[in-house]
Amino acid sequence: MRFNLIDRVTAVRPGESITGVKALTRAEEYLGDHFPGFAVMPGVLMVESMVQASAWLLRITDDFSHANITLAEAKAVKFNSFITPGQTLNVTAEIHKRDGDRTTFKTSGSRDGVTCVSARLTLLCENRADRPGAPSDAAAKDASLRDWYRRAWAEVYAPNAR
Repeated sequence: MRFNLIDRVTAVRPGESITGVKALTRAEEYLGDHFPGFAVMPGVLMVESMVQASAWLLRITDDFSHANITLAEAKAVKFNSFITPGQTLNVTAEIHKRDGDRTTFKTSGSRDGVTCVSARLTLLCENRADRPGAPSDAAAKDASLRDWYRRAWAEVYAPNAR
């Protein structure tokens, strides 16, 4: 099961920045428990939305050359406001620094111009086939995953959407 939190990417400048949105609906199962009677998007999912937007920026910047992009570090995470059903989290990520397979981003999520969450995130890029002792089918699995992300990008990127 894939856990995709970015509903659509509205702007991207490869190598620089990305903007995406997450519309929170009552249909999301976790809202029943977080919190009963006062449903809000969990902070960890707000951060995950920023991670996913940052990963999209890396994929498009590097022409989908990495099958795996994972969170290596989250620093200076600040929560300022809630997101409730019916509201939209507008996520931005800007590349701050690239160092080999690590990229650091300045990220934020806002609602109606109010910053709800911000963080400095470091993501790690890799392919399974590049790991020492990788199984013989690792390159094929990497290629399959990169193809999946290319198809998903065609669905999520909507530069002229409102």
